[in-house]
Amino acid sequence: MNPQALLAEFDMEMDTTRRVLARLPDEHLGWRPHEKSWTLGQLAKHVANIPHWGTMTMAMDTLSLDDVPPETAPESAQEVRDFFEANVSACRAALEAASGDDWATMWRMTMGGEEIMAMPRAVVVRSFIMNHLIHHRAQLGVYYRLLDIPVPQMYGPTADEQ
Repeated sequence: MNPQALLAEFDMEMDTTRRVLARLPDEHLGWRPHEKSWTLGQLAKHVANIPHWGTMTMAMDTLSLDDVPPETAPESAQEVRDFFEANVSACRAALEAASGDDWATMWRMTMGGEEIMAMPRAVVVRSFIMNHLIHHRAQLGVYYRLLDIPVPQMYGPTADEQ
């Protein structure tokens, strides 16, 4: 695993996420596409929180989900953007400071005393943090389309940006 390559990818994905969150509208934060779905605000705040999970991954060897407070709904789109920026800054600093041994250390997630996953930190950052963020960011794009909010470019032009 090349930490410099991962940092470059992290920066690119955070820039893309920044573009998506820039379009988050205050007036639709409580909207949800289905009763089982998160609201737009809850989903956006979850996306903004995922970099914090990267910081926690680098700071501890085991995370118990029993100790993680539930996410709260945001009061404004700006709150989400500010939360994201603070989390990205802290996560990038933690990733940049990591040594080779830090990346290779096994990281575990538990809940109710049961192990949910165990992987080297490098794999956790690439899959559980980065892929997880990309997945939920794409969901935001679907929410935006359903709300007729122009979807920004993520990996190429969208129907709204040609």
